[in-house]
Amino acid sequence: MATLALIIFLLTYAGIIFTRFPWLNIDRPSAAFFGAVSMVVFGILTFEESISAIDFNTITLLLGMMMLIAVLELDGFFQLISETTITLAKTPQQLLLFIIFVTGVSSAFLVNDAVVLLFTPVVLSICSETKRQPLPYLIAEIMASNSGSALTITGNPQNILIGIQSNFVFGKFMLYMLPISFGSLVIIFYAIKFFFKDEFSKGEKLVCELKKEEWNYASMKFSVPIFILVVLAFFFSKELSISYPLIALTGGSLVLLFGKIKPSKVIKEIDWVLLLFFASLFIVVSGVEKNKLLEPLIEHVKMNATFPGIVSLHGLSLLLSQIVSNVPFVILMSPLLKPLHDTILWLSLASSSTLAGNFTIIGAMANLIVIEIAKKDGIQINFFTFLKIGSVVTFFSLLLSILVIFFYTQ
Repeated sequence: MATLALIIFLLTYAGIIFTRFPWLNIDRPSAAFFGAVSMVVFGILTFEESISAIDFNTITLLLGMMMLIAVLELDGFFQLISETTITLAKTPQQLLLFIIFVTGVSSAFLVNDAVVLLFTPVVLSICSETKRQPLPYLIAEIMASNSGSALTITGNPQNILIGIQSNFVFGKFMLYMLPISFGSLVIIFYAIKFFFKDEFSKGEKLVCELKKEEWNYASMKFSVPIFILVVLAFFFSKELSISYPLIALTGGSLVLLFGKIKPSKVIKEIDWVLLLFFASLFIVVSGVEKNKLLEPLIEHVKMNATFPGIVSLHGLSLLLSQIVSNVPFVILMSPLLKPLHDTILWLSLASSSTLAGNFTIIGAMANLIVIEIAKKDGIQINFFTFLKIGSVVTFFSLLLSILVIFFYTQ
């Protein structure tokens, strides 16, 4: 049975890595779903065990956040804050700075995939109006969304999983990650300036006017205060004795009830495929865990909160995040870290798996979203151009992360 579980696990992760087999219609969610169903069909897990394997705390936290984000998106809230802030820029350097920090801060409190989906058209529009080459600003946006999302538990899907598994206090997690996340944003700013000297060396002035858009202020009067209350509730969840998933679901239910967007329209905007992907991976990893296939890995890796342990976890994150992406990697690592009850290792995993997304264009989902939107506008983001900048940003960001997290052990 253990051999069969291993075969299913390897086939599943092969499907996640190689999403284009010539004889199969496969992508990452379908590969994970196939693996989950196979674990039950071949008797490795019972149906009841497979349901129990799903971490519904993570799923429901994601679901609640998706509801909030969907309403804010349909209200035009993202476009409003991004266009209002970015168009204050008077020089190319200021424009770069605003794009990095607006994207980064927004990604910290909202799932970064949604942020880049909505901000990218704004960045493209502003570059078109001001006659700037969009490449440096798009790469800056991609990297800022990853680095900014490292700041909080709700910044990206892998942090949501880590926050639930580790029982981290929202404010404490944010305080720990603050120097790493903001330090990485600064690194991105100087790296983009260095690699695109021609764009930022001239003392040009920008003139960019805010487009007149129809914002849904009637709905925003409810959705924005509800979102602010949800974020505040995350900070005081321990004092309120309310879990993160319940806070997110309460916020989601309130925006459906009081917002001015038709609930059916909101529900259509939820990324059900991502939720299925998460649920399926939980089942696949549970089948492997049940057959004790992870124990040799635990014995060999020897993860601990020492300097070598922190470095090795960062290195492992950098490597495997490029191969299987950061979400499947974190789901695989969670059963290894949970028994250790070590906050330093959870911080290392959250920081390294997120920052590693800046290394290549396939390192994180946010990267691919921006690249696909840019491609529709005839803008190509070359793999090696991204790698050249990403390798520098990732090296210095991970170095900063290692040093800061090791400092916490002293």
